[in-house]
Amino acid sequence: CRCCAESRRHSSILYNILRSEERAAWPAGQGPRRGQASGGCPCGSRRRVALRSPQVACKAASAVLVKTLRFVQNVPCFQELPLDEQLLLVRSCWAPLLVLGLAQERVHLETVESAEPSMLQRILTTRRQGEQTPPRGPAPGRPHHGPGGPHLPSAGEIQAIKGFLAKCWSLDISTKEYAYLKGTVLFNPDLPGLQCTQYIEGLQREAQQALNEHVRLIHRGDEARFAKLNVVLSLLRSINANVIAELFFRPIIGAVNMDDMLLEMLCAKL
Repeated sequence: CRCCAESRRHSSILYNILRSEERAAWPAGQGPRRGQASGGCPCGSRRRVALRSPQVACKAASAVLVKTLRFVQNVPCFQELPLDEQLLLVRSCWAPLLVLGLAQERVHLETVESAEPSMLQRILTTRRQGEQTPPRGPAPGRPHHGPGGPHLPSAGEIQAIKGFLAKCWSLDISTKEYAYLKGTVLFNPDLPGLQCTQYIEGLQREAQQALNEHVRLIHRGDEARFAKLNVVLSLLRSINANVIAELFFRPIIGAVNMDDMLLEMLCAKL
């Protein structure tokens, strides 16, 4: 591809050194698979992918979302907040909380590459649809995606989620550690529009302190564990909420307004 050609043309000593170190890190007799995208070429990360078994994965994600909101509702400090503050916090952090829940429940993602139509194909398809009679509403039970179809996540976006899950599993995070991490994510005082900023900031600080004390008590021989768990939190920033919605909820229920769904679930007794 063009970008790969440009990369080869501008190869440098530093590039060769990094590639040599990368090859040295591969297990003996192994290397990148043929057709696998290299780190220097963004083409592979832009490929569109879909879930191999969307019904199974989406059902698992829905169950995790219910568990996550049930966990949030059972936090006494959260219940003391006004409803609009509760909703603002949940709307901003439902996706990272869901991904933490997927890691805790050991939900594995199997994806397949999806061939998306080219821009020319989309233009021609849209033109044909415009020349035909107005389309009827979607059949019962089938999602309506509009003329552009569903926006499939890219391989790079999915890899960010898989990388996060792998990181969590490699650390063998305990139930209490997951709870403190969720508390840190939930009580984000930096959100615009919050009124109880100082109170929420104090709750986030308490969650971090509780996590630190727990790690020092249980993992006395691992002084770096608290820092590793904070790295997990930093990885969550690279995960897009729209990608999570498209990946786990659109294949089943079509275009969904997550804000409306979260409000309904938050006000319900889960």
